Amino acid sequence: MKLLLILLFSISLYADIKQNMFNLYQNKKYEDVCSIGFDNFKKYKKDEEFVSLYAFACLNSDYIDRLAIPVALLKFSREARANSAYFSVILMQKKLLYHALIDNYDLSSLSLPTTDYVLSKVFDFYAKLGVHEPRAFYLFEDENDKKLSYKLYLEKDTKLSKIVIEEFYDTINIKRRVYW
Repeated sequence: MKLLLILLFSISLYADIKQNMFNLYQNKKYEDVCSIGFDNFKKYKKDEEFVSLYAFACLNSDYIDRLAIPVALLKFSREARANSAYFSVILMQKKLLYHALIDNYDLSSLSLPTTDYVLSKVFDFYAKLGVHEPRAFYLFEDENDKKLSYKLYLEKDTKLSKIVIEEFYDTINIKRRVYW
């Protein structure tokens, strides 16, 4: 009887964590969902819905490096594999953009899938530049909304430089994203 009560309590607790994450996600509290998912990941890493919810929350809060493990784990259903492919494209674009900005690597010869995520848009704009002299920053205008633009640059550090993407609507900075 005690085992049954413990099992029911565990299932209820799990449902509460997942439901709480889902509710927070719907309310655009992505950073909270990413943190809760990170704290509980070990327990629920075999639940592809949990892993996908966690990964989308981390993506929406710009914790892109947290996508690496979900990419490897999401493989048992069609939807999970699609999510895994989506996350891997973004992760690869981040790594390639970093390589291009730091090492002056030419991305123009690559033909990669893309996404609607901001980093993907900026990656595509940068890749279209082809071989060029490195600049202090790059400005790109969104193709779908002329009032939306992106500023790409490196924030240099003695140990590890970071990619910075600032998103502007007209001249107002609406979001600043930092990746390494």
